[in-house]
This record gives sequence, C-alpha cells and structure tokens, in this order.
Amino acid sequence: MENFKNKFLNQTVITRHKTFIFTLATWVLLGSIIGIIVGSTSALLINLNDFLTEVRESNPFLIFFLPLAGIVIGYIYMYYGKGSRKGNDLILEHVHHGQGEIPLRMGPIVFICTFITHLFGGSTGREGAAIQMGASIAEGVNRLTKINKIDRKILIISGISGGFGSAFGAPLAGTIFGMEAIVIGKTKYEALVPCFVASFVGHYVATAWGIEHEHFIIKSIPDINTINLMKVIGLSVVFAFTSALYSQLRHEVKAFSDKYLKNLMLRAFVGGSIIIALTYLIGSRDYLGRGLPMVERAFKRDVPPFAFLAKIVFTAITMGTGFRGGEVIPLFFMGATLGNTLSGVAGLPPSFLAALGMIAVFCGAANTPISAFIFSMEMFQGQGMTYFFMVCIISFLFSGHHGIYAAQKIYEPKSRMLNLPSGKTIKSIEEE
Repeated sequence: MENFKNKFLNQTVITRHKTFIFTLATWVLLGSIIGIIVGSTSALLINLNDFLTEVRESNPFLIFFLPLAGIVIGYIYMYYGKGSRKGNDLILEHVHHGQGEIPLRMGPIVFICTFITHLFGGSTGREGAAIQMGASIAEGVNRLTKINKIDRKILIISGISGGFGSAFGAPLAGTIFGMEAIVIGKTKYEALVPCFVASFVGHYVATAWGIEHEHFIIKSIPDINTINLMKVIGLSVVFAFTSALYSQLRHEVKAFSDKYLKNLMLRAFVGGSIIIALTYLIGSRDYLGRGLPMVERAFKRDVPPFAFLAKIVFTAITMGTGFRGGEVIPLFFMGATLGNTLSGVAGLPPSFLAALGMIAVFCGAANTPISAFIFSMEMFQGQGMTYFFMVCIISFLFSGHHGIYAAQKIYEPKSRMLNLPSGKTIKSIEEE
C-alpha cells in the first residue's frame, strides 16, 4: 500500500513538472511569435509616421484636407469597422468579459487611419495604433492555435505589452503595462511570461529594423531635501489634476459627439474643421501631430506658458471626434511643457520638471503607476528615481477615477479616501 501511495505521488509530481514545462514553452513560443510580428508592424508604423510628419511639415496646405480625411476615417469605421471603432476600450472589454472576438481587421484599419490622421495634422500619437495592432495580432494567434478561453485573454494582454514595448523602446515598462492597464487595483501576473517575451522580442525586432526611439536628457537633478520634496509633492498634485483634466475633456468631447454628431463622417469633419480654426486662432502649428519637437524644446529652453493647455484641447478634440492614433506622446507633451512652465515658479531645473511632468501626466491618465515608474527608469537611465517614484504614486492617487481608457475596470479603489465602488469601469462611474 505504501509503495502504491509513493508511486502515485511521484506520478503526480512528474505530471506537474510536465505541465509546467509545456505551459512555459507554449508561452515563450507564442509570445515570441506575437513579439516578432508586433515589432515589425511597430517599426513600419514608426517609420511611416516619421515620413508622413515630414511630408505634412513640408506641405502646410495639407491641414486644409483634415476635415475630408475625417470623412474618410468615419466612412471606414462605419462600413468596415465592425465594432473596432471602440479601439483600446474594445480590447479591455474583451479581456474583462471574454465576449465575442477582437476583429482581426482592427489592426490594419487603425494602422491606415493613424497614417491619415498624422498626414493631415490631427493631434495624436502612435501607441494606440501599436496596442490595437498587438491585440489583433494576438487574436490571430489565438484563432490559429485554438487556445482555451482563459489563455486567450493572457495572449491578448501580451499583445498589448508587445505593442507598447516596441512602440516606445521600453520593454520592461511594456511588460508591466499590458498587465497593469487592464484593471485598476489588480495586476494580472499570470500573464507575466508571455508579456515579458512579447515586449522584449517586439522591442528588439523593431530595433533590428533600424528604429531609434526618442530619448530626453535631464541636465541636473536637485538634491533630496525637505524643501525640494515638498515642492515635488505639490507639483505632482498639479500634474495629476492636469491628467484628469485631459481625460475628462476627452470623454466629454466624445460624449457630446455621440449625442449630437452620431454620423461618424460628420463628426470627424466637424472635428477637423475645429482643429483648423484653432490652429489659425493660436497662430502656431506646434500642436499638430505628435508634437515631439516641443517636448524636446521643453528639456532645453522655455516654451509658451500655456502650451500644455493648447495640447490638451487639440488632442481631446482630435481623439474625441474619431481620429486615430494614440495619447501617450500628447500626454508627454502636456506634462513636459507644464513642467517647463512651472520650473520658474518652483525654482527647480526645467529639464528635471519636464521629465517629472512627462511621467506624472502619463501615469495619472493611464492609471499605471508601476509601468510609469519603470518607464522613467528606462527613459532617463535611472536618474532621480526617488522623485519619479513619488510623482507616480501621487499622480496615480490624485487623478481619482479619471483616465483615458473608459473601459478600464476598478478592481479595488485607489484609496478609501476616494469612496469609489469596486468592479465598475471609469465610464460607468462618470455616468453616475
């Protein structure tokens, strides 16, 4: 009897080891496949976006075609989108509820519409396209391998990680971003292996295609003392409120459009016309496209004091009326220019506050404090980590229930001070 019991236990242990090895090998293989494809598409996205930006800047008249470009984008999503117009929110809803399938056409459509938006001057970034392409690629792998329902969600999350890591050259942040952005208050660590593999493979594949990501230099880091810490705490609250302002304005523009401009072609036509009017009212084209030159300027010299506010308005209108792209680089713009503007008031180095603002506004809007902190370490080579950790925590807390991803679910409230219910999405709380 004892021998039979020992044999049974040994067989159980062997089965567990086999399951572990098989599962690990599966995640590494599928994560690598996703990373290779996502990294290649991200490289194409980045190269074409850079090219189209140069074309637009060389041909200023192209902005007058932005309303017509909006009609084209609206037409594509009306007649060919099949639900993919929800974008990142559709991905989050799929992971939360597992209902239906992510349309494979989501990737190609957002790819094309992002190019159209950038060519004609919409104020947007690129990570939204990279994330949606990553998710649709992961869905394609899911269908080919006929993997089970739970693991399908994990691969979708790894597609998000691969898209973020390859788009920004931040594989560590990309690994965590996919797991952290899905639900506030809970990180899906069961997806760690495929997210890690997809993000790193995606990053190195994009690099192999010749992609060089943007890097910004902090000229000096102030000493850590009581006065400077108090200043950074206060500034972090300002950055958090700025992220909440953008998130809320962006959702309000979309809600207004949903109510009064139900036709997607008309909606984007109106949005494009408003962008043209604002461009000539302000007298500057600095707020069109990604705006990376202004971000670089914020690290080197003074910027217009209300540049951050202009970018908030331009991007909220662009994204809220149906144009495509991403919001992370515009968030960098808002945070960096606001930090530069506040440097004179706070008596802290402009490049230092530009860097803090970049990370804090992104963190507050995406509700991803761990990813944002790791991103700061990758972006700024570990400089000022104490300050960056502080701003991420404070911005995450003080941005409240606001965020750019309306379908982001609150597993646990950020703090009991906010008195928010669990299990609801940002959108449902805003509608109460």
